[in-house]
Amino acid sequence: MWELTVEQRRLDGQMPKRELYWVFGALMLGMLLAALDSTIVATALPTIVGDLHGANHLSWVVVAYLLSSTVSTPLWGKLGDLYGRKVFFQASIVIFLAGSMLCGFANSMITLILFRALQGLGGGGLMVGAQSVIADIVPPRDRGRYAGFFGATFGAATVLGPLLGGVIVEYWSWRWIFFVNVPFGIVALIVTAAALPNAGQRVQHVIDYAGIIVLTISASALILFTSLGGTSFAWSSFKSIGLLVLGLLTAAVFVVIERRSPEPILAPRLFANRVFSSASAIGFVVGFAMFGAMTFLPLFFQTVRGVSPTGSGLRLLPMMAGLFAASILTGQLVSKGWKYRPFPILGTIVMTVGLALLGTVGEATSSWTLGFYMTVLGVGLGLVMQILVTAVQNAVEPRDLGAATAGANFFRSIGGSFGTAVFGALYANELPHQLAAAAKGHPLPTGSLSPSLWTPAALHKLPKDVLAVIIHAITGSIQQIYRWAVPFALLAVVLSLLLPEVKLRASLHPVADEIPMSNTESQP
Repeated sequence: MWELTVEQRRLDGQMPKRELYWVFGALMLGMLLAALDSTIVATALPTIVGDLHGANHLSWVVVAYLLSSTVSTPLWGKLGDLYGRKVFFQASIVIFLAGSMLCGFANSMITLILFRALQGLGGGGLMVGAQSVIADIVPPRDRGRYAGFFGATFGAATVLGPLLGGVIVEYWSWRWIFFVNVPFGIVALIVTAAALPNAGQRVQHVIDYAGIIVLTISASALILFTSLGGTSFAWSSFKSIGLLVLGLLTAAVFVVIERRSPEPILAPRLFANRVFSSASAIGFVVGFAMFGAMTFLPLFFQTVRGVSPTGSGLRLLPMMAGLFAASILTGQLVSKGWKYRPFPILGTIVMTVGLALLGTVGEATSSWTLGFYMTVLGVGLGLVMQILVTAVQNAVEPRDLGAATAGANFFRSIGGSFGTAVFGALYANELPHQLAAAAKGHPLPTGSLSPSLWTPAALHKLPKDVLAVIIHAITGSIQQIYRWAVPFALLAVVLSLLLPEVKLRASLHPVADEIPMSNTESQP
């Protein structure tokens, strides 16, 4: 079988279907594990804190994974470009599994946070590696159907993570959130070891160490600013302002370094490519609106509707179904010869409509109506998310494939971090105004006025008249969040209109004139 595989690769440069399906399954499994672990811990945090006794470090359990996975994606992408995808994708699996095992055995919050950072380092490699590997073995024209499944997997993990976390904590132990990764990761490691082709001839390269260090500092400072500002310390505090200034200054230094580096981690030529720059901007804004807005759906279900964390995860299934279906359908249509540009345009429009509809949801909104609104939002996200990666991979030179893929993911993740922080700050600012308006004529007990005490369990022990006032204030604040998200979604629509259409290549080995190197070489 393997001799035939090698011969077929030599003849057409593509992997046989049977072998491709095995590899694709392993890649999807790796991406699913990485995406799940960015959200699955959320519903387990109260139990983890109770077991390890570290409430003051609670947010770091999530931030550590987000931080290391985001800042490592450009590094994984560039190393794959320089030395081949296989070895680094397998390395990311090993690092992820080691981090998962160590997290499961953690005996303090500090060790758990450190091991989560290690796990996130591997997770970043899994995300960008899966997308880059499929680009190495499937031509752009056929890549849509596989990219659609990747997008659906990422979106499904975003929704299913809190649900699975709640189920595991409720029926087993929080440690199994991490241990469950091990058998699946081993399967992915074995399949990719057997089926993925090795890298070609080794060439001596210069590693952009300065760029790696400065980008890590810049992205870390900005993510910490958005993740911890307004929670661990005030937005106007010296720490918040210091992190923001550090992030912006090192970003400027990074640009200077990349212009001078012989092997830049994010080459300036990528930003001269209209497809890459447009897709990165769209991804940033879509991530901003999507992650920022999705944060408040579980909050609505648990506080306003009074359902459990597991129940709130189940109620997100309509959005997941819409995202899954739209992502797969988009990929199939692009693979059949449809142009990709209309899908981000349509997707951002539908996403805008979905956010506007969610801005009308109140206490009396029926579950069916809310489910329909979430489905609309999911369809919009499914139409736009993964197709951008396919467009970017098709538009760049083969030597930049990994870096460009990592860059698209990087900007979406940074956008999500900013969106979560900005909408969180807007919610915290809006809630007191909504509460004051709802409490007119309804005097509330002093203890009920502190939002820091509003856990779902505590809220629903309050007298009905007090609970009604608080629920009305929370609902009004969440409505405002989705209304504020609409202008950002409209900005994504405008950016989508600027995305060029470049004909998808039918070969893995394009000739020079197939690669759009400037604004003038892309098709209208």
